[in-house]
Amino acid sequence: MDSGEGDPAASAEDLMSAVEQMVRYVRRSATTGGLSTAASALLSRLGREGPCRLTDLARSEGVSQPNMTQLVTRMERDGLVRRTADPSDGRGVLVDATTAGSEVLRQRRTERAQALQELVEDLTEPERRAVRIALPALARVIEDRQARS
Repeated sequence: MDSGEGDPAASAEDLMSAVEQMVRYVRRSATTGGLSTAASALLSRLGREGPCRLTDLARSEGVSQPNMTQLVTRMERDGLVRRTADPSDGRGVLVDATTAGSEVLRQRRTERAQALQELVEDLTEPERRAVRIALPALARVIEDRQARS
């Protein structure tokens, strides 16, 4: 397979393929709680951002409010999240991770980190150095772009 060094589009496609494979592999490694992708994403968002309005969660996850309500109801039934009234607007609902939900999130992060560590261990030392430089750099660029938008 051509590395695409002379063709920026091919390089971007190769990189995209590698990122997709890595994300799928690492996601599949997290099995604690038996969460769906949507439930895992919601729990991760709550872990990063803290309590969020139901409407904001639906918008940020790209789903309809009824779908988000159903997901939150299932997760609430499983003891992973709780709903409370929004103190700034009594009509609004905030969703937050419970202690059990935070523990599931912590275990899933540990599982994903272990899976990624195992992948990195299979790299050569120069490849490991490249990954340790490139991935944080890409994360920084993403954060910068998000801050500007």
